[in-house]
Amino acid sequence: MSQILILVREASLQTLEMVFFSTVISLVLGFPVGGLLYVTNPGGISPRPVLNRILSRIVNVLRSFPFIILMIILFPLSKLILGTRIGTEAAIIPLSIAAAPFVARIIETALSEVDPGMIQAARAMGSTDWQIICKVVIPEAFPSIISGITLTVINLIGYSAMAGTIGAGGLGDLAIRYGYQRFRTDVTFAAVIVILVLVELVQFVGTFLVNKIISRR
Repeated sequence: MSQILILVREASLQTLEMVFFSTVISLVLGFPVGGLLYVTNPGGISPRPVLNRILSRIVNVLRSFPFIILMIILFPLSKLILGTRIGTEAAIIPLSIAAAPFVARIIETALSEVDPGMIQAARAMGSTDWQIICKVVIPEAFPSIISGITLTVINLIGYSAMAGTIGAGGLGDLAIRYGYQRFRTDVTFAAVIVILVLVELVQFVGTFLVNKIISRR
């Protein structure tokens, strides 16, 4: 039992590392793209149809790739940046790139839900496009943004488990190598339980934050 606890603890820390850093990087990559998609769409603050179509196509192409295939394709990039194709750190690169287009769409959708009347009122008071985005659109869309980030983290937990099947470590690797391949159903069960707990915890925190923000309005 103590050996299982040690294995689960190490795998859990690896999963948390992958999810945390890939979430941060995917937000850094995806948030600006989502904002640009919102701003440049035909009904946006500053319509740029050609740019919007190009960005939209790129996001759609990246989102259409199955994660396992995308991870294999990005192995050379992980090797170039980190010097290795396998391991927890190497998995952060494909995890981040896989999640970034998802984040972009979430941000675009969240910003698009803001009441156009508020934008028109801000423009009537002389606000610039940048002021409208930073002081009106993003604050109003913040609950939806938090919900989207929560969904992103949950997806990344699932992605990290899949990444574990091809050498990324974490709970997925634990369930496959130490559980399935060695016929240790107790190890597989323990890994699944931890994944479920992580998902529930993330969802609880996300819902709590959203309700807190809404209640303060």
